[in-house]
Amino acid sequence: MNIPTLYQRSYRMGDAELTLGHATQIMGILNVTPDSFSDGGMHHSPELAVSHALKLVEDGADVIDIGGESTRPGHEPVGVEEELARVIPVIQAIHRIAPHIPLSVDTYKAEVARQALEAGAHIINDVWGFKADPDMARVAAEFDCPVILMHNRHDRNYSDLVSDMLADLKESIQLALDAGVREEQIILDPGIGFAKDYDENIHAMTSLDALGQLGFPLLLATSRKRFIRTALDLPVDDVVEGTAATVAFGIAQGCQIVRVHDVAQIKRTVRMCDAMVYGSKNALSYNG
Repeated sequence: MNIPTLYQRSYRMGDAELTLGHATQIMGILNVTPDSFSDGGMHHSPELAVSHALKLVEDGADVIDIGGESTRPGHEPVGVEEELARVIPVIQAIHRIAPHIPLSVDTYKAEVARQALEAGAHIINDVWGFKADPDMARVAAEFDCPVILMHNRHDRNYSDLVSDMLADLKESIQLALDAGVREEQIILDPGIGFAKDYDENIHAMTSLDALGQLGFPLLLATSRKRFIRTALDLPVDDVVEGTAATVAFGIAQGCQIVRVHDVAQIKRTVRMCDAMVYGSKNALSYNG
């Protein structure tokens, strides 16, 4: 077996810390939206959202990703003020109750990112890789925070999927570096489910190790995605095993953070993968 490239990173962010290189980190999804594809409207109040965030941490999440605008196909764009109204109270409440929990804000708007970081968020997760808002990279540099740059584009006119993904991600990386974002703050996301059809998603999944050669840690966000539902011919709320399969496959190719809805179940998959990839026994008892 080829051992994947595993990057050593330690992100210290006030009382919160996220460390890569010793175990796969789990990012729990907290959507405070009415229309996300699998959990829209479930955490519409700050109280429900905070309760769910704490449950995700109890289940094993290492970081919570908070999003105020759905990115599902056909979603309705949300204005800055509405997105702020959704995410800021939740970020403030979680940060006040549990300042040690790393918080990521899932947004492509610079003003939302700025106010989220001021409210207690630690990480910017941009599904457009700094290409949607020209001010986003500058905000990231100003706060010197970790950033997740996802592969995305407005079309699927690929000449060669993997080569084009690499080129697109390099553009995002350069935008970050040109603005003053430190190289060690950059994390990449292959954008599974974005600007890719079923076959392209499968191809991207089998090429994750190539993306890892760019020299940055990879985050994999496949949870409940349509290509899994298509492969299994199952509804969105019945694909935890399919998600687990993609997580295991991604970890074997070097993905160091996985973004998921079903933290408790996926935690088991992650622990077993870590025992093989990292040689970790920290969470497993040996009985022969």
